[in-house]
Amino acid sequence: MSLKKILDKYKQDEGNTISVLLDIQDAFGYIPEDAVEWFSKKLDIPASRFFGITTFYSQFRLKPSGKNIIAVCSGTACHVKGSSKIAERIKKDLSLNFEGETTEDKRFTFEVVGCVGTCSIAPVVLVNNRGHGDMTVNNTSKLIKKLMESKGSDAEG
Repeated sequence: MSLKKILDKYKQDEGNTISVLLDIQDAFGYIPEDAVEWFSKKLDIPASRFFGITTFYSQFRLKPSGKNIIAVCSGTACHVKGSSKIAERIKKDLSLNFEGETTEDKRFTFEVVGCVGTCSIAPVVLVNNRGHGDMTVNNTSKLIKKLMESKGSDAEG
């Protein structure tokens, strides 16, 4: 969706700020600063309001990400069942140093996220928002290997 179409969709409605940001992120894969500035002027909403929302809610990205997002839940149930060890293995398998980093080939971005609400199958790994439950370090490593070998532009998990 183009910026103009997003603007037409929301017009002058300040109450849709989060929806505007979600649509921008869907269009670009992240929220470019110049898009925020453009919408700020067009909707007469301070850019600081947009940036306040994007920095408060973890689902917003202010820098480009990989085609595929791999996330580990860090909620209490997942944490108790070893999600931090799973996160370390994912970083190792993808040759990444920290969360939020993207692989050199731009295929994968790794994130640690708050509770995803699937505590009964903890620990949970998400691949493009698709949950994989009851994960272990070993089966997570197998999943990552499978994703890396995937020929498509978007990994299936």
